[in-house]
Amino acid sequence: MRVLIDEDLPHKLRMHVPGHEAATVDYMGWGGLKNGELLKTAEDAGFDVLLTGDQSMPYEQNLSGRKLAIVTLSAIEWPIIREHLGKIAAAVDAAAPSSFTSVDCGSFARRTKPLR
Repeated sequence: MRVLIDEDLPHKLRMHVPGHEAATVDYMGWGGLKNGELLKTAEDAGFDVLLTGDQSMPYEQNLSGRKLAIVTLSAIEWPIIREHLGKIAAAVDAAAPSSFTSVDCGSFARRTKPLR
């Protein structure tokens, strides 16, 4: 499968989807494309899966009739994502055309000093 990694995710993620050809939105020269236009462009270029951190995409896009699958991650920070590479790869492996899959990677929480 051909996997497109959205511009909100770390580029190094492309090396962690084994068995798939992965490219980033920036590498393809598609930075700044809006979601609908990005999906059409990716599909026309033969991509099978869009991997993104945009959790609102399932609510904004209708995938019926599309060949592309979307896998969303709950976090976009590399220190969090790298702990869930197996789950991410499994979601990409299982992605089917016209589907949305969400991978729970936890989320980033800032530590604050307790108030005194």
